Amino acid sequence: AVRLQESMLSSASSFKNYRGILNWCVVMLVLSNARLFLENLLRYGILVDPIQVVSLFLKDPYSWPAACLVIVSNVFIFVALYTERKLAMGSISEKVGLLIYIFNLTVILCFPMVVVLKLPSITPVGGAFALGVYTILFLKLYSYKDVNRWCRERTQVKARSLSRSLSYDRRTYMYYFVFAPTLCYELNFPRSESIRMGFLLRRFVQVLYLLFFSPLKRSALFNSVKPVFILQEMDYSRMTERLLRLAVPNHLIWLIFFYCFFHSSMNFVAELLRFGDREFYRDWWNSETITYFWQNWNIPVHKWCLRHFYKPLLRRGAGKLLSQSAVFFASAFFHEYLVSVPLRMFRLWAFMGMMAQLPLAWFVARFLRGNYGNAAVWLSLIIGQPIAVLMYVHDYYVTHCQDDPTISEAL
Repeated sequence: AVRLQESMLSSASSFKNYRGILNWCVVMLVLSNARLFLENLLRYGILVDPIQVVSLFLKDPYSWPAACLVIVSNVFIFVALYTERKLAMGSISEKVGLLIYIFNLTVILCFPMVVVLKLPSITPVGGAFALGVYTILFLKLYSYKDVNRWCRERTQVKARSLSRSLSYDRRTYMYYFVFAPTLCYELNFPRSESIRMGFLLRRFVQVLYLLFFSPLKRSALFNSVKPVFILQEMDYSRMTERLLRLAVPNHLIWLIFFYCFFHSSMNFVAELLRFGDREFYRDWWNSETITYFWQNWNIPVHKWCLRHFYKPLLRRGAGKLLSQSAVFFASAFFHEYLVSVPLRMFRLWAFMGMMAQLPLAWFVARFLRGNYGNAAVWLSLIIGQPIAVLMYVHDYYVTHCQDDPTISEAL
């Protein structure tokens, strides 16, 4: 007998096995990127030669001040280790230890900023990399401080059992934590049984291709140049057209960055260190609210904020709205810190973009649901980021390049 049934591609259908379509998407993506890769290679050659980069660094390491700045970060790690050792031995009080930690963490943020701003030889890319390393180290050492303090506050029996479990070399374990793909310190991290060489090799090839041979980078660069002059002419129709043209390649580069960093790179490091917790992201692409997106696209940062910032604020009596606003404010600060300092200009576009997420999150949660909310999240990613990129490109050109005739001619 004939019965009522929906077509498989209908949203009302209970059918959910789309593996063949997913495989088709992968095949099409590989073919299209292979064509773009060959076209890019034939037309422009290798834009970033990794062999030349390595040979340049080995030939004259002092010409890489950003790399030297990263090496200096070991000093702050040893200060944290020394402080924790003295606290564990009872040689210094909790108040003195807290003051040392506050000083150490403050210097971690201020020292690289001063060096980047005062040393002209540090490029924006090198400065962003060094500041990124120091920011990650700041979050890790903050977590290291909190977890060890929580352990000391436990009962005497638990403290003895914990001391027996900490028979490892603290320096070795500390550096394991520094390199591990997590921001939250634990006394014992989950470990995988062995290193899968095939998995490790696949992740390495992905990182190499996405970093050095991606064919989308040059397209986005040229699409972001002309708005510099259009913004100066205040031609809003052409500005909108250029913004929409920049949106797609910018968004694709962002997706490449996400996959390269949160999947390929972090899984490579985790596999190399046999680090067991591989939850670096969740299904943020299904986000129906802005809040869900920020909670799921970057799990290491989300876990750190929840554990060391959001919940402590709630325990101190702050409301949920105030605590969420404080988290967004801190995130906005670090976004601006990582952009403005390397560019040596302060325009607050990244800061305002992050703070604008608060009213946008309220609007989407209040008025949009389901697919409409998901579309709003995607639209904020596709359109919002190019606006900030466009403003920074314009301001950087006006501040640093406008009076240089060679650069103006090249643009």
